[in-house]
Amino acid sequence: MELSKLTIKEIKAKVNNFEEISEDLIEKLAADSRKGVQKLARQIVRRQEKREEAIAKFKKMSRHEDRLRQQGYNLIAGIDEAGRGPLAGPVVAAAVILPEDTLILGVDDSKKLSEKKREELFAVIQEKALGIGVGIVDSQTIDRINILQATYQAMREAVADLEQVPDYLLIDAEHLPETDLAQAAITEGDSNSVSIAAASIIAKVTRDRILVDYDQQFPEYNLAQHKGYGTQKHIQALREHGPTPIHRTSFKIVKKLS
Repeated sequence: MELSKLTIKEIKAKVNNFEEISEDLIEKLAADSRKGVQKLARQIVRRQEKREEAIAKFKKMSRHEDRLRQQGYNLIAGIDEAGRGPLAGPVVAAAVILPEDTLILGVDDSKKLSEKKREELFAVIQEKALGIGVGIVDSQTIDRINILQATYQAMREAVADLEQVPDYLLIDAEHLPETDLAQAAITEGDSNSVSIAAASIIAKVTRDRILVDYDQQFPEYNLAQHKGYGTQKHIQALREHGPTPIHRTSFKIVKKLS
């Protein structure tokens, strides 16, 4: 690339098409007399440093899956849930099987990600995963069997929803009862396992979309904003309007305001 014949805009357009920029090109950009090109060189260095950090983080978060593959397990499903604490809506669990050679940069505990980033990663996981299963347990069932048992039920439904039967389950902080599959509970698994982190994103985005739909039915509760969690505005709406059919009447504050 002969930089002197290109405008800064043209240089930016060209380098933005490269996934990685060679050190030789970065040196040429840094040596250019134009301050805009020098600034671009610094931006590229920072961008590539961030990418290397993201790759290193992904590899670190893959250590549980790598260890299990060395032991002969191939279809390793990460499992996580979303919606255990809210006052309204279902609890949703997801099970995700990722291929061995995948690289999904930025995957992390869904609670640490912005809504925009979760949506972006949701699409990437859908594209790259070997299998995705989702389990949804409604508020009436939560009231009947309690939230812990409802969470377990959602997790079992998510595993059953997979097209392939996994040979190992990695679960965020839980052991899943009533299953014969080999499993391990991973402490803070959504931050320490790529499979569980991917499952946390699928579960969170799926549940959030359900609450956005419910917002159309019950606009006075502003469910699209707080997703059923016990915010001040949500509690005030409960005081004014009482619970809806999607509220968890077994939860203390909902019962109190019923």
